[in-house]
Formats: sequence, structure tokens, C-alpha cells
Amino acid sequence: MPEPTGNAAFDEARAGGIVDTFLSFPDVREAKAKVYDYIRKASLDKETQSMEMPAQYMFKDIPTYDEIDDPLELTLAEMERFGISRFLTNVTEKDLAKRALAEHPDKFWGILNVDPNTGMEALRQIDAAVERWGSQLKAVHTWGTALLPQVPLDDKKMYPVYAKCVEAGLPIVVYAGVPGPRLPMSAQLPIQLDEVCWFFPELKIVTRHGAEPWTELMVKLLLKWPNLYYSTSAFAPKHYPQDIIDFANTRGADKIIFAGYWAAGLTLDRIHAELPNVPFRDHVWPKFLRENAERVFGDAPHPYPPE
Repeated sequence: MPEPTGNAAFDEARAGGIVDTFLSFPDVREAKAKVYDYIRKASLDKETQSMEMPAQYMFKDIPTYDEIDDPLELTLAEMERFGISRFLTNVTEKDLAKRALAEHPDKFWGILNVDPNTGMEALRQIDAAVERWGSQLKAVHTWGTALLPQVPLDDKKMYPVYAKCVEAGLPIVVYAGVPGPRLPMSAQLPIQLDEVCWFFPELKIVTRHGAEPWTELMVKLLLKWPNLYYSTSAFAPKHYPQDIIDFANTRGADKIIFAGYWAAGLTLDRIHAELPNVPFRDHVWPKFLRENAERVFGDAPHPYPPE
């Protein structure tokens, strides 16, 4: 069990278990680098081609492993060390994630990645995943910026995916803000979410990767739309945007969801060393670390039509 941090409210909330809504399983250096080949394919600058991780220029020390006996066993040990009760992880073509859900259904939730460019095939993939995983499947995910061609959040190709998520009772996880990899940002402008939230009031939408530099706009959208949520993935806790912290401490305690960035760009040691120092008010911590994720993801699939 983790040691006390000196932040009593954080420690008490952590004792109930942390739900981390971003997990990229650790892998050895060479295998991890290959995971990002699809981003290198879409990138034109030479430096990206040589980076181990395409946004590596933004991070001081990305997690690296020269040798791992069993990535799943390593993950379980790290969960115990940091008080993490659950991870949300991608089950799309990832045997390790599928093994994690099969062997440890109490510790992992599944999220399915789809490409809206494939048309009806993306919808069939969602149907097949729902049939295979049932209540273990907690969300659908797409990153339109890294696709060829790119697919903006309000693009017509996204609307069938949104509709299928509503029908399946699953939240969708998308990206907002300037992307870390050196790709055009026009596919993930937060303003695009305004129309999507309006047209799909039954769809729970969770953003990843910060929404910077439009965090003030993001707060306005979070306040406006009850079906929109913000997760903290890809940001070290000491760099959480002040707009988001202020919102969580006032009217947005139910809208902000914890997500780390292990093992993509941040170590768990850094994340959990900095996390207790975030100036959240006491009542925010259990919601941020666990309760909001359990309500948005844990209760999925949500009934359709809504009760």
C-alpha cells in the first residue's frame, strides 16, 4: 500500500481506490516505438521519425524499459504500489489488454478504438466488441488527428459513430486541444464539441489531452453541456491547467476525471508524487480520483433508450 502523502483528503480518497482512465501497457523500447508507426506515417518532419514517442520533445523522461518479463504482472504490481484499483485500456488488436480483461476483470475496463474513415466497418466493430466484452467494454475511442485523412470532431464521418455509441450506451473518448505530435490541430478544436454535444444530448463525451490553449472555452463548454467531461491525460499534475483546477473547485467537481499517462509519456512515480500537491478542495478528491470515472465509465453500458 502507498505511504501517506501529508494531504489527508487525498490519502482518504486514494484509500477507496484510484481509477486511472489512461493506460498504455509498458513494453520494451523497440516494441513501444513501433506502436507509434501510424503517427510517424502521418508526420512530415524528420525529428518525429527518430523519436521513441512522437511527443517526446514535450516530456523530460518518458518511461522506458529494456527488459520486461511480463508487462501485465508489472502493471498489477504498480497498481498495488500506487493504490490504483482500475485502469481503462484499449482492447483493439492488443492481446495484452484482452488478457488483462479476461484474467483480471475486477482491475481493468476495456475501451475500443475505431476509425470513422472505415464507414460501416467502424460500426460493425462496435457491435462485435459489445457482443464479445459485454459490460467489460466501457467506452469507444477515436483520435481523428492521427488518422489519414484526419477526421474533425464535428465531421460527418463521426456522426454515425456517435449515434452507435448512444445506441450501445457507451461513452466516447476524444481529443481536444493542440496535439503533442507534430500534426495539424484542426481536427481537435474544442469549439467543435459544441454542436456535437447539442446534437447528441444522450452521449457522454470525455476529452483527453488538455484542450490547451482553449481551457477557458473548455470550461464554458463543460458548464454548458451536462454530457461533456474532461480527463487529465498527458499532463503531469503540476501542469494541470489553472482553469480546470478552478472549475473543479467551484462548479465542476463532477466533470473532471483523473487520467495519467503511463506508460506512454509519464512515469507513475512522477504522476503520484505530484498528484497530492494539486490544490483541489477536499470534496473534489474522491470525485476526481474515482467517483466521476465510476459514474461515466463504470456504469456503462448505460440503458438505451435512457430511463
